[in-house]
Amino acid sequence: MFNERMAYYLKEVKDRATARDFLLFPVKLYANDPHWVRPLDADMEKVFDPARNPHFQHGRCARWVLADQGGQMVGRVAAFVNDKTVWLGNDQPTGGLGFFECINDQTAAFLLFDAAKNWLQAQGMEAMDGPINFGQRDSWWGLLVEGFEPPNYGMFYHFPYYQALFEAYGFREYFRQYTYRRVVAEGLHPILTAKANRILQNSDYQFKILDKKQLAKFAEDFRTIYNQAWVNHEGVSELTREQAQELLKQMKPILDSRAVFFGYHQAAPVAFFINIPDLNQALKFIGTGKLNWWGLLKFGWFKLTKGFDKMIGVVFGVVPAHQGRGVEAALIEFSRTYAHLPDFPYRTLEMNWIGDFNPKMMKLSEMIGGQVAKTHVTYRLLFDPAREFKKPAVMK
Repeated sequence: MFNERMAYYLKEVKDRATARDFLLFPVKLYANDPHWVRPLDADMEKVFDPARNPHFQHGRCARWVLADQGGQMVGRVAAFVNDKTVWLGNDQPTGGLGFFECINDQTAAFLLFDAAKNWLQAQGMEAMDGPINFGQRDSWWGLLVEGFEPPNYGMFYHFPYYQALFEAYGFREYFRQYTYRRVVAEGLHPILTAKANRILQNSDYQFKILDKKQLAKFAEDFRTIYNQAWVNHEGVSELTREQAQELLKQMKPILDSRAVFFGYHQAAPVAFFINIPDLNQALKFIGTGKLNWWGLLKFGWFKLTKGFDKMIGVVFGVVPAHQGRGVEAALIEFSRTYAHLPDFPYRTLEMNWIGDFNPKMMKLSEMIGGQVAKTHVTYRLLFDPAREFKKPAVMK
């Protein structure tokens, strides 16, 4: 579709050529930005593949690319509906906008926003959140507004001007997600240390690292904890047994047992602390977005000659019945015992996705020595501006 007044062509992604334009546009856009890290093409393509993204079983999506009169790409965007979450914690059915990338041009940005909004309205939606993922919240979620440095694996990096484009269109801040950074071997606050030691000395509690030979068992433990610790908040849907098994199966090649911790009370799973190496350190070195034979060779060379020195906190959770007892601190203190081993490579930890609606987790992150390194914002646009704008409920 050509907009004569604005001199841009908007095309829906429906063939290989436009899908390739969608995939490769950021490579050109961020070519001169030293911080941007090209994601793996396979990670991006999976999001939009019905055969590999289980959310297509209860949802749908559309994508668009935008080009100028000379045929040069200037932007892209996706929109999606997840039937399981459109009403979850919302007063109105709410869809999603994501994977927005655009030159610094308000006209171009608004055309992309319009495309997503119009499609979502046709799907019966009355609001949209963005930029978000067509999947779980653990990746590709939120607009980077502070901390313009190399992103963590699976997290968005954006130009600073994106914030002005979103807010000029009418998006309002729905919530903030903070990434906290800490030195792995650094001691905890004395209050937390005392709480941790009480739990660690209590024989009813046990703490373990991941055993990859029992991955199916740990996947079910993960699901049990996750569905109690996280699904009690709006916008987070339950994990099925199959989803949990598939998630850990996919993560297996990058999981380091020394960085994945579980807590149990009388043999029942009650807590987890899941970390992975920051693969972006290697992907920056590879630079191609592909793990073909050459990419794998470069990946192996990176591990051999440089190595990972940062791990990413993917998710942390304690079931409600054991929150506030010191289990959180005990899990962190247990993990620190590995930081002092001679072969432990990780010096820093960055904990992703701590929402401003979770003050307890923010406080804990600060007490264990974490400082905010990056801030992402999830925006919401109500299609009816007269409707009351509500932020998420604060977790108690």
